[in-house]
Order: sequence, then C-alpha cells, then structure tokens
Amino acid sequence: MSEVENRLSELGLTVPAVAAPVAAYVPAIRDGNIVMTSGQLPMVDGKLAATGKVGAEVSPEDAAQLAQTCALNAIAAVKSIVDDLDSVRVVKVVGFVASDPSFTGQPAVINGASELFAKAFGENGAHARSAVGVAVLPLDAPVEVEVTVSVRD
Repeated sequence: MSEVENRLSELGLTVPAVAAPVAAYVPAIRDGNIVMTSGQLPMVDGKLAATGKVGAEVSPEDAAQLAQTCALNAIAAVKSIVDDLDSVRVVKVVGFVASDPSFTGQPAVINGASELFAKAFGENGAHARSAVGVAVLPLDAPVEVEVTVSVRD
C-alpha cells in the first residue's frame, strides 16, 4: 500500500473502484508524465451521493464533503493508470459547483477537494486551482472535480 493510501486510511477513507463513465469518455488518460482525469462526480457505489444546487437544496458544508468524494474518485481514476500513487504530484484542480444564483462560496466548496489532496499527498498535494459556479452539472450533481497530475518515473 502506498503512503498516499496509508494517509487516506488514517482519515477513514479508501480509494474506491473507478466510477463508471456516464457518457463517451475515459475516467483518466496519461500522456507522458501527465495524467488528466475526466470530471469526477460525487459517486458512491455507482450512485450520486446527492443532487441539487448548492445554496438551495445542498448546503455549502455538504457540498464541501461531496467535493471530497469527487477528489477521492479522481484519485481512483489516477490510480487506475498509475502504478504508484506516491509518484504523483497534484498540479491543477478544477472544481465546478452547481450554484443557486445567489451563491458565491464556490472556493469554500472546492476546498473539500483541495484539503483532501493536501492530506493524501502531503507537499505533493499543493496545486493550482479554479473554482467555478455553473448553472447545472451532469445528472444534477452539486459538484464536479477534475485534476491534472504529474508522475515521476
């Protein structure tokens, strides 16, 4: 087990099976030392953990937890094509938040993902980031996260 997985275990988390794509794409792709994931929804056991708009049906606190679930799914997607998670550095995180028109707390929501990457990868979890409010996400998900990582050979 990698140090990354040990750190996740200490948090009471395990890397799940890769979430099945909901359309025509792959969960992650590697090009040289770069791995990019597709947008990861807060899927748990093949089902969305919640639906709705943040700031209306979903609280910002719950949305941050959902962003953590998205990050865990992104780690699973990376692990599906990288042998050793300890060779991974998180480079860029992009988070999308399906937001009620009056909601402006997208950065705090995506902190759920960013904080998990920091805890799991340590100094290799520091990353650039965007947190974007959108009108709607696939399947009415409240949050979606994609990640770009580099891999040391």
